[in-house]
Amino acid sequence: RDVAKRARMSSAASSATRAGSLNGRPGRSCIPIGPHVVLKMIKHYQEEGQGTEVVQGVLLGLVVEDRLEITNCFPFPQHTEDDADFDEVQYQMEMMRSLRHVNIDHLHVGWYQSTYYGSFVSRALLDSQFSYQHAIEESVVLIYDPIKTAQGSLSLKAYRLTPKLMEICKEKDFSAEGLKKAMIGFEHMFEEVPIVIKNSHLINVLMWELEEKSTVADKHELLNLSSSNHLEKSLQLLMDRVDDMSQDIVKYNTYSRNLSKQQQQKHQYTQRRQQENAQRQTRGEPPLPEEDISKMFKPPQPPPRMDTLLIAGQINNYCQNVKEFTSQNLGKLFLAEALQGHNS
Repeated sequence: RDVAKRARMSSAASSATRAGSLNGRPGRSCIPIGPHVVLKMIKHYQEEGQGTEVVQGVLLGLVVEDRLEITNCFPFPQHTEDDADFDEVQYQMEMMRSLRHVNIDHLHVGWYQSTYYGSFVSRALLDSQFSYQHAIEESVVLIYDPIKTAQGSLSLKAYRLTPKLMEICKEKDFSAEGLKKAMIGFEHMFEEVPIVIKNSHLINVLMWELEEKSTVADKHELLNLSSSNHLEKSLQLLMDRVDDMSQDIVKYNTYSRNLSKQQQQKHQYTQRRQQENAQRQTRGEPPLPEEDISKMFKPPQPPPRMDTLLIAGQINNYCQNVKEFTSQNLGKLFLAEALQGHNS
C-alpha cells in the first residue's frame, strides 16, 4: 500500500482521535486485545490475502490510565487501479463515525498487517508506523503471521518504534554519522510490546469444556514434525536479504573510495595553488584569486544507511524464525528418541 496514502490516513485519524489520546508517554505494560479482534484479522486474511499480498486494517480501542486496550478493528478494503474514485481517508472516517454512533470504541490506536514468512521489516512499515506514532504516541502495529498460525501456533506481535528511532525520523538524518551519533542499530529500531488476548468468562468456560472433551488421540498431531517447506522458504528469503545486504555494502564501499579519491584530489589541488602563489610572490606578482573549493569538488552523495539497517533487522528476524522452527523440531526429535528407547 502506498506510504503517502498511509500518511494521509494517519493525519485524518489523528484529527478525529486526538482528544482521546493519552497525554504523556505511552504505557509499556501488556496490551489486552479482544478475541473478536484477532478473529477479524484472521478472517480478513482468509478472505482477501493471497500469497505474498498482505492485508491491512485499523485498530480501535481506548486508553485506561497508562494502559492501551485494543477492542475493535476494521479492514482496509482491497481495490484495484480501476477504483480511481475510492477515497481511503473518507472510508476510514466514515467507518469511525459509524462506530461512534453505535457506541463502539472508535479511538484510533494503531493498525495491523499480515506478513509472509515474517517479512515485515521494511521502509514502508517504518514510514507508516512513524506517521501513526507521530500523530498518536500510543499507536502500535500488530503483525499477524498466517503461516505460523496455520501450523497450530497463533503468531501475533505488537511493535512500536523506539524513542531514538522516532527522533531520527523526525530529523530525517539517515546518514551514517547521524545514525552513529544516535547510537541506532537494527536491534534498537522496534520494541515489542507484550499482548494478551482477553477472553470473557463465558469463553473461558467454553474452552475448558472443549478441553475436557478432547481425547489423548486428538493430541498426537502436536508431535508431528513441521513441514520442511517452511524452513526451506525461510532460508531462501534469508539468502535474498543477505544478497541485498551485500549489494548495500558494495555501494557504501564504492562511496568511501570515491570520497577518499576526491579528498586526495582536493588536497593536491590546494598544494598546487599554494606552490603557484609562492612562485608568483617571488616574482612580485599578485596571488591567484580565491576560489570556492567546495563548488569545484562537490562530495559524492552518500547512500542511505537506514535501508541497510532495515535489511539487517529483517535478516535478524529470519534468523530468529529459523531458530524457533529448528528448536521445536529438535525438541520433538529428542522426545521421540526417548520414547522409542523406553519402549525397546
